[in-house]
Amino acid sequence: MQSGQNDERERFIDENLRRVYDEMMEEGIPDKFKDLLNQLKEQDKNAGKKG
Repeated sequence: MQSGQNDERERFIDENLRRVYDEMMEEGIPDKFKDLLNQLKEQDKNAGKKG
């Protein structure tokens, strides 16, 4: 009986993790985060030109 309960619990956890992951992937990257990434890229470019 214990094994069946563990299998069911693992299946429940797997399904919920997949659901949360899928929802996060659908949301995309927030604009603030994209802006920050672009700023960091520009800093890297400028740092390369100085050196």
